[in-house]
Amino acid sequence: MPKIEIKKVETRRDLKKFIEFHYDLYEGNEYDVPTLFSDDMSTLDREKNAAFEFCEAEYYLAYKDGRLAGRVAAIVNHRANETWQRKSVRFGWIDFIDDLDVSRALLDAVADFGRRKGMKEVIGPLGFTDFDPEGMLTFGFDELGTMATIYNYPYYPEHMKKLGGWEKDNDYVEFKIFVPEQVPEKMVKISEMIMKRYNLHVRTLTKKEIFEDGMGKKIFGLINETFKEIYGFSQLSDRQIEQYVKMYLPFADLNLIPVVEDWTTDEHKLVGVGITIPSLSRALQKCRRGRLLPFGWWHIIRSLKFHKTNIVDLEMIGVLPEYRSKGVNALMFYHLIPWYIKYGIEWGESQVEMESNEHVQGQWSYFHTENHKRRRCYKKEI
Repeated sequence: MPKIEIKKVETRRDLKKFIEFHYDLYEGNEYDVPTLFSDDMSTLDREKNAAFEFCEAEYYLAYKDGRLAGRVAAIVNHRANETWQRKSVRFGWIDFIDDLDVSRALLDAVADFGRRKGMKEVIGPLGFTDFDPEGMLTFGFDELGTMATIYNYPYYPEHMKKLGGWEKDNDYVEFKIFVPEQVPEKMVKISEMIMKRYNLHVRTLTKKEIFEDGMGKKIFGLINETFKEIYGFSQLSDRQIEQYVKMYLPFADLNLIPVVEDWTTDEHKLVGVGITIPSLSRALQKCRRGRLLPFGWWHIIRSLKFHKTNIVDLEMIGVLPEYRSKGVNALMFYHLIPWYIKYGIEWGESQVEMESNEHVQGQWSYFHTENHKRRRCYKKEI
């Protein structure tokens, strides 16, 4: 009988092993998109990640016969639990070899952590917040992954079935959104009508507006308001917002991040934002074991600045609830499509969308689409 040993991550050296395991397990895989080593170190570091203001976590490594065979993070997001009236411990950053004893031991470690914290269920894969990858891939294993999502081998969901007791908590879908040769005529007419009728205006921001005039913080404040009713979401703190502004916006192509403002108000109220970036999937695959040095940085810059990719990642589109019926989404794509065409973008990745969210999926009605991936968050009572 093989011996499975679970070790808690205690030191920085342990944490390095935790992160490196994914690179080892997926080395040479043509679909997996590895995260940057530095990003994972920052996210998992209790001193650097602002989410630890309201989260607790432990990380575990699984060894089979003395060899590293799996990893998992156990997370309690107290703010999300309070918001959704649940007592959940989350599992995230889960990877394992194709061995049921290993996957069982990892998930048992998460459940034990949850029980010690008074939790009643395990859910996941989820991270600390919605800005971390979530949902186990269940369909689309032969599709290129993205920077913001999880890629996993087909045997992962098979393990969840075989282990027993795990059921669906939430399902997600992802789409390829194909860029048309020109802005659809219907979209042009609707956008021009929206601007005239509601005095809404779409524009791009300057770096000064984002970093000196406070627009960066306003963008994430709008995201707080927009996503507050979405599965598992917890409000971003001021420290988190500052962290995300510094993390996501310095190298962004602002032509691909339109904002929509209501000019009937004196302050030109921010009512919508679309955050899209050139795909970094192939660039990240060229970053050896998630490192920017010696040459990884160049591949990232080529994608971000010189648009050496034909894919765009539609990271998020946020619109204030009271403006969703006014066609703000169409207005943002009225702005974006000409830029996509100019940059040679052929299609976009929608990222994860709740299967039940018909409103979000309805925004793709102007486009030819393909549902190419599905994923699931599981739950189990403990």
